[in-house]
Amino acid sequence: MAGRVTIQDIADALGLSRNTVSKAINNTGILAEATKEKVLRKAMEMGYKSFSFANIQGGIRPAHSGTALAPVAENDPRKEIALFTGMFLDASHFASTMLDKFQHELSLLGYSITMHRIMPENYENLKLPLSFHEEHTAAIVCVEVFNYPYCQMLCTLGLPVLLVDAPVSTYTEPLPADILLMENASGIYRIVKAAKQKGIERIGFVGQPLHCRSFFERYMAFREAMYLYSLPIDSSYCITELHEHGVHYRDYLRAHVKKMETLPELFICANDFVAIDMLVILREMGISCPEDVMLTGFDDSPESKIVTPPLTTCHIHCQLIGMSAVQVIIGRIRQPQMNSRTVHAETDLIYRGSTRGEFENA
Repeated sequence: MAGRVTIQDIADALGLSRNTVSKAINNTGILAEATKEKVLRKAMEMGYKSFSFANIQGGIRPAHSGTALAPVAENDPRKEIALFTGMFLDASHFASTMLDKFQHELSLLGYSITMHRIMPENYENLKLPLSFHEEHTAAIVCVEVFNYPYCQMLCTLGLPVLLVDAPVSTYTEPLPADILLMENASGIYRIVKAAKQKGIERIGFVGQPLHCRSFFERYMAFREAMYLYSLPIDSSYCITELHEHGVHYRDYLRAHVKKMETLPELFICANDFVAIDMLVILREMGISCPEDVMLTGFDDSPESKIVTPPLTTCHIHCQLIGMSAVQVIIGRIRQPQMNSRTVHAETDLIYRGSTRGEFENA
């Protein structure tokens, strides 16, 4: 098919509604498993975005290649992929959907996933969880593990390591690990460009850039976009410092907003939950969104759709990230001597009510 394949193209090819196809690709809503599989297969067949693998007779092959990824050997004792996480991954976290796809695709190759929660004492003592058994483990995948010394320790075990997002320190002190990120810049560039076209110049950023690489990339995208569109960066509109230990983040934000002599016209927030905190604080202060101050988030969490007003945000294609994670980790297991890779998965800007309607037409 010539040109870029869209959800509507897939819907037309299958005789389904656009909404059904969207639900299947983004793993939202309730669909019959057979319908979901049919949609995903057609998306892969048509080359939709970064769908690079197809399930073929219990295996996975690249959609545009005849080279199959073989299942793990029956006699290989290392059939477990260890998932390390520093937090509980509830349904609001993008990784919950990503890991569902990740687990499904790995199971077709004969691998299982073991989950290991990293507790504060593990970080402090650089100790592995007691549930982890290295002799059965083929690779380690880290989600929400932003402690650099701990990631460094994992990289000394002699196992392939994939960091889904990563500590900011990995920029200056690279680790022998692959990194998988969502694409963090283009949506923010487009938001700032639209603001400039509508005469909006007072723009601030809210979030802690040193929390993780994704937050850092979003903050740097904000700064770069302001520079590209010749807009002044006023630090008084930005809330980016690390907040004091023991202080609730919303209290920290509230204190900073109250100190602002003038509010910006637009706050670009590091993710949806920061934006929702800001929305609550503004409402408490009698400030209307989007009439007085506009907000944008990032992640397209379920909460972003149901708050009032719903959030302008960047949608993460969680299933695509899950499939990309399979590609990266299996590639690393098969070819451990490959150079380390940093992979970015596409995101899409979605305009909603937290920015005024004219933004969408900019």
